[in-house]
Amino acid sequence: MSKRSHDADEPLRIARRDALLWGAAMAALPLDGAGAAEVALPRFSTAPPGGGPPPGWVHETLPKVRRANVYAVTLDDGVAVLHVRSRASASSLLATVPAGTRATRLRWRWKVSNALAGSDLRTRAGDDYAARLYVLFDLPPERLSLADRLRLQAARSLSGREIPAAAICYAWGTAQAAGSTGWNPYTDRVRMVVLESGDARVSQWRPAERDLRQDWEESFGGAMPPVRAIAVGADTDNTGDGVDAWFGDVLLSGA
Repeated sequence: MSKRSHDADEPLRIARRDALLWGAAMAALPLDGAGAAEVALPRFSTAPPGGGPPPGWVHETLPKVRRANVYAVTLDDGVAVLHVRSRASASSLLATVPAGTRATRLRWRWKVSNALAGSDLRTRAGDDYAARLYVLFDLPPERLSLADRLRLQAARSLSGREIPAAAICYAWGTAQAAGSTGWNPYTDRVRMVVLESGDARVSQWRPAERDLRQDWEESFGGAMPPVRAIAVGADTDNTGDGVDAWFGDVLLSGA
């Protein structure tokens, strides 16, 4: 085989490697409704590079945040991934999970250009992250106490964000070490989990895998409600900093 043929085949080999690493073979398994092996979230890897996110991912802006992030699909090592450009801005890209889905495991990979010096999950001023992934749960209001409902309403009004009744946010932070957890500084309805921290692994693809049932029990206790949506993005509006983040395909599956 000539060197030219070898070079031409390189993106295909990379794509195949990426599919093996991230479980694309699971998509060939038969679906059986609520107990499906994998939830059909739109894949960034199938979107045309140079355009916007694939259908099914919706850009959610925040009413009290003046600038929104910019989202686009780009090639990285021959594979289409999501690129997030955040400059003193904040917004999310959200995908709704089909009703009745019983997903309990979550996998993805991500990369950032730099950590944010002012990122600190303990303070509102530091409520910025180089990258973050939210899991929003379909928690019925009747499972909240009256006090919790009032606090949630106040937090939504104060932050200008549609804070969910229950969510877990996996973040690339700075002030706290990887493995740290805590409540969002605006509300105790969002549990923050620092998966990566600081600059030691910037510009590197980092894999992540979570047992959602275990994380729910450790955060909120009781039976885990269904996952309602997944949201990805970055936050730099409080610190005024800037970052570029990248996400590979986000995979939800059953136990």
